[in-house]
Amino acid sequence: MSRTEGESLISRVTRVLEAFDRDNESMPLSTLAHRAGLPIPTTYRLVTEMVKYGLLDRASDKDIKIGLHLWELASHGNRGVGLRDAALPFMVDLQSAVHEVVTLAVLDGQSALFLERLAPAQTTLEAGRIAERHLLHASSSGLVLLAFASQEYQNEVLSRPLERLTDKTVTNPDQLRRLLADVRQRHFVYADGYGRPGWTGVAVPVFGRKHEVVASLSIVYRSRDESPQSQLAAMRTAAAGISRTLTAPY
Repeated sequence: MSRTEGESLISRVTRVLEAFDRDNESMPLSTLAHRAGLPIPTTYRLVTEMVKYGLLDRASDKDIKIGLHLWELASHGNRGVGLRDAALPFMVDLQSAVHEVVTLAVLDGQSALFLERLAPAQTTLEAGRIAERHLLHASSSGLVLLAFASQEYQNEVLSRPLERLTDKTVTNPDQLRRLLADVRQRHFVYADGYGRPGWTGVAVPVFGRKHEVVASLSIVYRSRDESPQSQLAAMRTAAAGISRTLTAPY
C-alpha cells in the first residue's frame, strides 16, 4: 500500500497547504507534489478543486500559491484576529518607546504561535515572525505561556524530550519547574540566549476576561549587560492596556 492510500481527503488537503512556507510561497505543481508527499495526479486534482474555491491561486507563470480566500476564511471567528486587533495599538506604542522587536504570541498545541511582530527597519533578527512557532521552553514568550498553563499541561510538556537550541536553553525538567514558578510569581521572564545566541527576550503575560493568560507580549533585542527593568515598565503598561481592552464590556 502506498503512503497515501486510505488517507482522508482532509489529510491530503492539509499536506498540500503545509507544503507552503515563508521561503516557498509559490511553486510548480511537481514541486508542490514532492513537498506534500503526494503523487502528481492526486496533487493536480486537489489543486484544481482548491483553485476553484479560492483556497489556492495559479500565478501567470502557472506556479501555485495560497489563495486570499483561505486568509479570508481563517479570519472569520478566529480568536487570534480579535486578540491581535486589541493588542496592535499598544504594541505600536511599545515599539516606539523601546525601539526593539515586539511580538505577541499565544499557546497553540505545544508551541508558542506568533500573531504579530513589529520590528525596527534595521533589525537582523529572523525569528518571532507572524505565524511562526517557537518551542515553549526555549523562548521568553513560550515560557510565560507555559508558566501560566495548567499543571497537567506543564507535566505533559516537561515529560517529553526538550530540545537544546543554545548552551543556555534550559532542558532540565526540575530546573524548568523552578523557572516557571518564578515567572508566575514575578509575572515576567528574562531569557538571555535561550533560543538564539546573542539575543535576549523579555516577556510578560496578557490576561483575559477570567484573569487567565491569553497571550504573551515580548521584546527581543541584542544581548547586552543591562537589567530589563527599563523595558519592563513600558511592557507592563502595554500588557495592561491590552488586557483592559479584552475585558472591557461590549
